[in-house]
Amino acid sequence: MKNTLLISASAAFLLGSCTAKEHEKPNVLWITCEDISPAWGCYGDASAATPNIDALADEGYVFTRAYSNAPICAPARSTLISGMYATSLGTQNLRSEIPVPDDFKILPEYLKESGYFTTNNAKTDYNFSAEGRWHENSNEAHWRNRNNEQPFFSVFNFGITHEGNANRIRSIDTAALVKVHQPEEMVLPPYFPDNEEFRSIMAHQYNLISLFDHEVGNLVNQLKEDGLYENTIIFVFSDHGFGLPRHKRWLYQSGTRVPFVMHVPAKYRHLTENVEKGQINQLVAFVDFAPSVLNLTGASVPEIMQGRSFLGANAREKEYVFGYRDRADDVYDMSRSINNGKFRYIRNFMPHKSYIQDALIFNAGKRSYAELHRLKASGELPAETQQMFEPKAVEELYDLETDPYELNNLIADSSYYDILSEMRLLLEQTIIKTHDSGLLNEGEMMLRAEGSSVYEMTHDSSLFHPQKYLRAAEMVGKEENYEALSRALQSEYSTIRFWAMHALLSMDKPINDYKDLLVELLKDPSVPNAVLAAEILLNKFNYQPALEVLKEGLMHENEPVVLQAAIATRQAGEKACSLIPLINDEVYPRFAGEVWGRYKSWSYPMFIGMSLDQTYKNCGLEIEVDK
Repeated sequence: MKNTLLISASAAFLLGSCTAKEHEKPNVLWITCEDISPAWGCYGDASAATPNIDALADEGYVFTRAYSNAPICAPARSTLISGMYATSLGTQNLRSEIPVPDDFKILPEYLKESGYFTTNNAKTDYNFSAEGRWHENSNEAHWRNRNNEQPFFSVFNFGITHEGNANRIRSIDTAALVKVHQPEEMVLPPYFPDNEEFRSIMAHQYNLISLFDHEVGNLVNQLKEDGLYENTIIFVFSDHGFGLPRHKRWLYQSGTRVPFVMHVPAKYRHLTENVEKGQINQLVAFVDFAPSVLNLTGASVPEIMQGRSFLGANAREKEYVFGYRDRADDVYDMSRSINNGKFRYIRNFMPHKSYIQDALIFNAGKRSYAELHRLKASGELPAETQQMFEPKAVEELYDLETDPYELNNLIADSSYYDILSEMRLLLEQTIIKTHDSGLLNEGEMMLRAEGSSVYEMTHDSSLFHPQKYLRAAEMVGKEENYEALSRALQSEYSTIRFWAMHALLSMDKPINDYKDLLVELLKDPSVPNAVLAAEILLNKFNYQPALEVLKEGLMHENEPVVLQAAIATRQAGEKACSLIPLINDEVYPRFAGEVWGRYKSWSYPMFIGMSLDQTYKNCGLEIEVDK
């Protein structure tokens, strides 16, 4: 790839790529890590040992209200690199393969057009193909491979802090550290059990942060060796919160607030005149990073981008951050949030689904979850921790200034009624305005987008009706109206039928009166709806004919539909054991491979396989997952 930018002297003159003006463009370096909350010294964390990051912060900018729009990597990274909400692109689920419009571009492509050399080392995880979008995208990608004097945009991602490493302690991980954090030094948040195991896990988390800090120092030294430090704007940040319970996958501060430090050389400070060095308390979110970089580099921000630049002459302060939580791994969910810096409002559209479910991702090889399960079994879980296993509130409202851990839900406090009404309306408007594809069942979304893209489908008024769908979704968790719900279960719109079934699932009382309607929905022309009806009938009524619908779903050609059927099979527990021969002989072989020693790929096949593996366990069969 490095030779593709070599041009003749005459072409260089015509394109202006080597003019003095071009040399004035800043280089931009993103140094990113995985699964880290603001646990750096520059954030006042006395437990942190992050001298290299803190040195950048001492002469730079520390953003105290920086947020990932999603509390898990793929939708967060999709938002980050595109400047668009994952929910608008259809990339909000982890992990997926989403068709995008043919003319869709991401940040490095716009920078290429401005004369930049673009490199990514090496994770993408955008939920859409990254092929051809960078000059270099590999473990060898580096700004040093560019044409001489060409400005660069380079991304380096470090996985040492990832959930997998944080939840297992290996001496090799921290052997290079001069200072090793000790469990007795750790200060735990109130939603963690305060015991030796969690203190040990947290100490290890801080050790991994120190290793990341060392990598930051290495890259800064490389810039200095190359004489580029004073020509390069540096962003250092994480993709979302800690890879621990109530952080990663949770739509709270703990899951979405990220550390973000920026270094701007003196010669480019005029580009960031709208912010002052030191702590910056304005709201910024991942959707804003791409337009901010384009603004810094003098490139035009395309109208399709939904973020706004928080840096430079055209910067505007953000009024709120829109957050989203959807399927993570093989666990369905759908929640949306609005955070205005002082309050966070969350609407849980599947409140009947607890954050921690009986799924492999919460059961296999993770020390933090193993300890929670141990304490739960012995009846020793603190009340704040027990909530992780319980159904969620339909709505949540938190005062982030007085309740930073978001433990006191204000939704029933009448003194906050005006704030609640304002934030409810703002969330509803945002969902509709952004054509939120999360209003669709994932399998339905992908079936409707075949031959096109999710973005184009949700902007086609004949195919997508966000206001109707949102009204239906708002039935979930609300007081039952039998007539209205019965009509919704028989609606002409498949998505309204989908949400009506979730409204049934959210009820605290028996749903016997709706059984006949659910049996009819086994024949729903929308296969995802039929599968959901089968899941409800099995779990609520032990209705055995529903297994035939699960069989059809498991054999479907569309992988997101198969995933839903596999999750429903997992959810059915021992009721689905009769499906084991089919799974063994016809389903699992389609999705088996070498990822974790079992799965064909990191996308749908992995999560289908994880659901089927949990089904094996539910039926008393042993499995081994190499994680």
